[in-house]
Amino acid sequence: MQSCYNYAQTIIRQDVDDIMNIIAIFGICLLKNESFLQRAIEEGADFIETDILSSKDGVLVCFHDVTLDNTTDIANRTEFANRKRTYEVQGENMTGFFTVDFTLKELKSLRVKQRCSFRDQQFNGKFQIITFEEFITIALDAPRVVGIYPEIKNPVFINQHVKWSHGKRFEDKFVETLQKYGYKGSYLSKDWLRQPVFIQSFAPTSLVYISNKTDLPKVFLIDDVTVPTQDTNQSYWEITSDEYLEYIKQYVVGIGPWKDTVVPVVKNYMTNPTNLVARAHAHNLQVHPYTYRNEFPFLHFNFSQDPYMEYDFWINKIGVDGLFTDFTGSLHRYQEWTSNRKDDDDDKTESNLLHKIALLVSSYE
Repeated sequence: MQSCYNYAQTIIRQDVDDIMNIIAIFGICLLKNESFLQRAIEEGADFIETDILSSKDGVLVCFHDVTLDNTTDIANRTEFANRKRTYEVQGENMTGFFTVDFTLKELKSLRVKQRCSFRDQQFNGKFQIITFEEFITIALDAPRVVGIYPEIKNPVFINQHVKWSHGKRFEDKFVETLQKYGYKGSYLSKDWLRQPVFIQSFAPTSLVYISNKTDLPKVFLIDDVTVPTQDTNQSYWEITSDEYLEYIKQYVVGIGPWKDTVVPVVKNYMTNPTNLVARAHAHNLQVHPYTYRNEFPFLHFNFSQDPYMEYDFWINKIGVDGLFTDFTGSLHRYQEWTSNRKDDDDDKTESNLLHKIALLVSSYE
């Protein structure tokens, strides 16, 4: 997912008549590691999100970019200076230090840093890249039910450069890892409610492929209007057509579009909304746009630098079913504020509902 750095993100659901729509995913706008993910959970996270790539030796890791240049100290590690490569990634040549050229041990020797200069830099150089299994363990070790929302990242590129035994693919290892830790079941099934997970990807063929291996719910991510799909080279207009939505709904429960494609932006002002949300809903697909950020470079002028106005617009006017945000504190406060305004009934408080579901599930086991 396109974002300013590698972190847990947030989804908030708005409709109290639909269980999915009121599950909140609280992340934290910092570095993705054990400490910050645990902090996100302490702040109320029901799900934590991550991007999944692979090391040279086939270990799945949590990292946003296929290159290490922008968010690690690789530039200062002279012992790796000869690892710089140029590869084709999604149809374009890219030069840098790629995760697929480093073993897990080597990746673990690096330290991560914040990409955006206007964000807190004090944690740079203090934390390692974590593995997918370590990420899962953080969720499972939480004192309550905490779901995960992992992304199958750049599968075409990963499968070109990393080879597993017995002809297995990146997607196979991804699903096997989830199954190893007990993740199974269709959306809202008893098994799913016990260990909730959504699988996301920009690559539709990967989502179709894993549908034969797991019935866990999947979300098809959609990039900007100028960016074709990384695996099938289909245009934005094709994959958002009614014909394609009717096709992809056989494999996914929702779509995750870049928010500026749902409501186009000109000179930092939002224009008229498209009908994508309405059409997706007509095909029984959820819509979870990304990514919502508090800082002035990301807030459109329509909202007067007020993230609450942005949340309110997307949830109550556009009618999205979920949204990803970097700023869980703001979203949590907005959630509490609107919840207090609407209803004081704790049974309808979004932040508690998933926990109540878990109790209901355990009560008849």
